[in-house]
Amino acid sequence: MQAAPVRATAIPSFTDALRAVESLLLSSGQRTARRNAWTSVLEDRRRAKDRVETQRAVEQSFATHL
Repeated sequence: MQAAPVRATAIPSFTDALRAVESLLLSSGQRTARRNAWTSVLEDRRRAKDRVETQRAVEQSFATHL
């Protein structure tokens, strides 16, 4: 009985598979625009989180000084 052959290549991640499909369906300009838009979404989320944390800190500061 022989051992099963070892797979030499890694199985691509779901993200890698999506990027491959994206590269087949979209032109490079569209890919760039899509990635830029996603980067903007992530940055907006980060700023919103920062605003919430700052608001909580300000409210706590006022509550302790009253």
